[in-house]
Amino acid sequence: MTALPIRVPVRIIGIDPGLRRTGWGVIEAEGNRLIYVACGSVEPPDDLPLASRLLAIHEGLAAVLSDHKPMEAAVEQTFINKDGAATLKLGQARGIAMLAPAMFGISVAEYAPNQVKKTVVGAGHADKHQIAMMLKILLPKADPPSADAADALAIAITHAHHRQSTALRLKVVGL
Repeated sequence: MTALPIRVPVRIIGIDPGLRRTGWGVIEAEGNRLIYVACGSVEPPDDLPLASRLLAIHEGLAAVLSDHKPMEAAVEQTFINKDGAATLKLGQARGIAMLAPAMFGISVAEYAPNQVKKTVVGAGHADKHQIAMMLKILLPKADPPSADAADALAIAITHAHHRQSTALRLKVVGL
């Protein structure tokens, strides 16, 4: 008779990219059990030029990654809005949010905003209040200081639920 493999907790960071505030949330997933670790946001001063804001986001995320040592990362995909310049700038912040974990050798998964909402709340068009209510149920010890930190925790939860299928997809594609 062979022993069943011991479940090893996986530490996951979720990142909600933004130029004004980039939210981050760290959880541990052990099977179906989710454990809150930490959350917060990186908030560069509004008066900095774009390049300096991107550097501040990178440095802030690098400090979080160094402190909490996640094994996997998940980032929310950018939604396209009518303001092309704003979408492009958000895309640059998202690039930093993907680059920082990659520089630590951490694989990065991406999830659409509707997928995050559907995973956490059960409805793809849930609002921030519904996400906050579900976070209190799923991670009772979490008290996110901002909506961006709450969104980042939701992204981490989404990855915890979909990480096996995401890993399989990447393996099939050959990445």
